[in-house]
Amino acid sequence: MPDRDEQPYHHGNLREALVEAGLELTRAGGAQALAMRDVARRVGVSPTAAYRHFADRDALVAAIATRIQAGMADRMHEAAPVGARPRDLLRAVGLGYIGFALAEPGWFDVAFATIDARPDAAGAAPLPAPLSMLVTALDELAVAGELTERAGAEWPCWSAVHGFALLALRGPLRFLPPDDVWAAAERTVDDVIDGLLARVGARATD
Repeated sequence: MPDRDEQPYHHGNLREALVEAGLELTRAGGAQALAMRDVARRVGVSPTAAYRHFADRDALVAAIATRIQAGMADRMHEAAPVGARPRDLLRAVGLGYIGFALAEPGWFDVAFATIDARPDAAGAAPLPAPLSMLVTALDELAVAGELTERAGAEWPCWSAVHGFALLALRGPLRFLPPDDVWAAAERTVDDVIDGLLARVGARATD
């Protein structure tokens, strides 16, 4: 006999349905819009049934964040020209990140609400999908010989685009016209890339 708590739900994978409901709630309202009881109500089950699939709200947020991060990575990939040079790929990654934040502020709020980068059983620390794309772009620059100081280069890059996104969503940039915000985003990404690659020329003249 099926559990009484789960009888109202007849659509298959309850865990997936809970994540989808969480995505719907957070798209407009961000992380604050997510409550287990509201997600359960939207799917048509009791909170008890939802807790059988997610130990607590944080676990549900983490699952939703992983899905959003994957969507961000897709957006970043789409922004990259086919056969792009390493520099152009890095630029597309940065602007794709900012573009997603501007287009989906609610999901962006959830995407990095919590990041679990603890090592897995194999001793490797899993990377959020957008950061993984950034690492790949930087690795390609290094292989091409355009980036000589590769170690740790992802942190100033990520800090720049994430900080810009926050300024555009919650800071003084939110008062500017959209075209001006995007022009500032392009300048930010270009300046960071120029700064990274300038080190190559500086080393050549030492």
